[in-house]
Formats: sequence, C-alpha cells, structure tokens
Amino acid sequence: MNTKLTLTIEESVIAKAKKYAKDKDRSLSDIIENYLKVLTNQPNSNPIELTPMVKSLKGSFSTPKNFDYKKELTKALSEKHL
Repeated sequence: MNTKLTLTIEESVIAKAKKYAKDKDRSLSDIIENYLKVLTNQPNSNPIELTPMVKSLKGSFSTPKNFDYKKELTKALSEKHL
C-alpha cells in the first residue's frame, strides 16, 4: 500500500532531482522509494575490511575541526549526478 509523504527540501535540489528523474524516464517518488529501500536493507553489522594500502594511509592527513564530510559528500554527489 502506498502512503503519501511530505518532505521539506530546498527548491534548487527539487528542480535538479525532477530533471534527473525526467532524464531517466522515472518518477521522483520511484527514485526516492528505491533509494530508501537500498538504504534500509544494508546491514550495519559487517565492518568493512581495510586493505593494507588504505591502512597505511590512515592518519596521514587531517581536516579542519568544523569540516562536515556529509555536507561535502552531498555537495559532490549532487554536482556529479544532478
């Protein structure tokens, strides 16, 4: 059964998302629903095993204290895909 959901999202993000959905011949609701399915089906109990190369890089750089990686990741992915 489908249920209506109201989201509060920046207008510019909505416009880009609608264009993306149209270009892919899909509805925005379908894209969001499938994303949420993938997001909620990922098991959190299996830690990712780091390769020796990645382990050697660990701690080799630092970020500013106010660095928000989620914000930067969202920005980068939006620029790439929208």
